Amino acid sequence: MLSNSDLVALTAFRRDLHRSPEISGEEVETAHTIATALAALSPSQIVTGLGGHGVAAVFDSGAPGETVLFRAELDALPIEELSGVPWSSETPGKGHLCGHDGHMTMLLGLGRLLARRPVARGRVVLMFQPAEEDGSGARAVVGDPGFAALRPDWAFAIHNEPGRPFGHVSTRAGLINCASQGLKITLTGRTAHAAEPEEGVSPGRAIAGLIPALEALGSGGELDDGFRLVTLTHLRMGEPVFGIAPGEGVIHATLRTTRDETMADLVALAKALAATAAEEARLTVQFEVHDAFAASVNDAEATAVAVRAMEALGVSHGDTGLPMRASEDFGVFGWEAKAAMLCLGPGEDHPVLHSPDYDFPDDLIPLGSAIFERIARDLLGAR
Repeated sequence: MLSNSDLVALTAFRRDLHRSPEISGEEVETAHTIATALAALSPSQIVTGLGGHGVAAVFDSGAPGETVLFRAELDALPIEELSGVPWSSETPGKGHLCGHDGHMTMLLGLGRLLARRPVARGRVVLMFQPAEEDGSGARAVVGDPGFAALRPDWAFAIHNEPGRPFGHVSTRAGLINCASQGLKITLTGRTAHAAEPEEGVSPGRAIAGLIPALEALGSGGELDDGFRLVTLTHLRMGEPVFGIAPGEGVIHATLRTTRDETMADLVALAKALAATAAEEARLTVQFEVHDAFAASVNDAEATAVAVRAMEALGVSHGDTGLPMRASEDFGVFGWEAKAAMLCLGPGEDHPVLHSPDYDFPDDLIPLGSAIFERIARDLLGAR
């Protein structure tokens, strides 16, 4: 159990992280801060540079057993913070507005508990993952050669999810978060003088036709195996002037499915639509993929372990609000491990994730650390 002095120190640490957010791929100072804090706990090993700026601390019992990984995220968002709290972001245009500062602090709380009372067998890996917000981090970590020696049998994560009562955990076996992928479509023709548009090749009609056609590929609905959703997030054609007929247009679309297997089909359909529209309009077309997230699917056995831990602690739990359309790249850790994501409520009226006035509630820190610790000890025992 974390002491009052632990909680004072951890709260101050979380607020310091909050003041200095770094976005995906730029988490240099955050990673250094985490590695320094972990070194004070004297783990068996600290590994840095995983998948970019990822940091892992290994607490090895020295006895044979399984490896249990707990994950937090290093990155913040490219959003201006407007929370008004004294520890607000000091970096213009960037903010910890998803709670990753709190998730990191919960993991450090677990590290304090393990340092004082080691597990009896196997080992615990505290994984501080980079670049969650753009979907690239988990894949980069798992694909890093340095991760091979840390590969877990079990993996767990907690993400705070506003809209749920404070301290209530939503989880379930099966789908938690949808797969998603950002598709950038660039259509190129030929610019011309606005007085002679017939001398150019405009992407205007192709874009006008693609707007309803792309949206028709997926209109949402129930989150079953057939779920598909295409959301147009950005459109641009030409330049904001009056004397030029445009020769280029760009469409950004976010595609969502409940299964990784069906994402490839949806992407292929979207590309085929754009290719046909381009051909008919005498345009060339190029595609770029961004923010590719795998579906996050909870293993039944890992979920049962987490539920037993919460019941032992008296933590309220259920499956409220699940599954979710939003994406999370934790699912990648479940490709080779028994994995479970837990959605921890910061309050039903708490500002939503990614909003400028969001701030992580410090009172969640001891609860998250306690859930993690109970899972670790249920799986690996205690000395």
